[in-house]
Amino acid sequence: MKFSGKNVLVTGSSRGIGAEVAKTLAGFGLKVWINYRSGAEAADKVKDEIEAAGGVSAVIGFDVSDEAAFIDALKTIKDCDGGLSYLVNNAGITNDKLALRMKTEDFMSVINANLTSCFIGCREAMKMMRKDKFGSVVNIASIVGETGNAGQTNYSASKGGVIAMTKSFAQEAATSGIRYNSITPGFIATDMTDELSDDIKNSFTSKIPMGRFGEAKEVAEAVAFLLSDYSSYITGETLKVNGGMNMA
Repeated sequence: MKFSGKNVLVTGSSRGIGAEVAKTLAGFGLKVWINYRSGAEAADKVKDEIEAAGGVSAVIGFDVSDEAAFIDALKTIKDCDGGLSYLVNNAGITNDKLALRMKTEDFMSVINANLTSCFIGCREAMKMMRKDKFGSVVNIASIVGETGNAGQTNYSASKGGVIAMTKSFAQEAATSGIRYNSITPGFIATDMTDELSDDIKNSFTSKIPMGRFGEAKEVAEAVAFLLSDYSSYITGETLKVNGGMNMA
């Protein structure tokens, strides 16, 4: 994989898919800024793993839904590295319940954490990147942003918004040499899925044409592709990493 840029910020990268994205991108030679909100110890562990493998990384803690904190973090990165080449907006939360029982604050908490934070990151990255006429942003959405899901009205809305917003940013930034794309993971094996019973796992995998959960590494490699020079003529696209669950 070929990269013309030098560094990347991966939000929510102290664990799960974000941590795998951070380690994968470091393996391709990028300096990775590992973001966390409350898991400092986990973020340090990711940093240690990257550096043990010969990579370069730094840890930066802030809440992505806090606009001022996000802007300050990007300023720190600019002061240290002279700019930002790549951004992966991965941080997000869930707060699942049926719509009839969902309070407005339940809805807005997920919108702010997943969609508003992504907007802030996309906007501020564009401000930094357009000076160099170069940059690439990947936003992690979800298959439920395409299909909807009972009990996840807020999460589905936030991720569907990410998909549509990515296309709008792509149109605005294209003439500045900046690309925006999104990825919609399906069922991905994580610590949370490890806790599911075999019956529940089987009920999920029966809906997946490839017959298995995806691996975080498979999402990370898709992110790397969309950031890299190998996708230099791709922008505004949504890459489905879902084992065939949603082919439309």
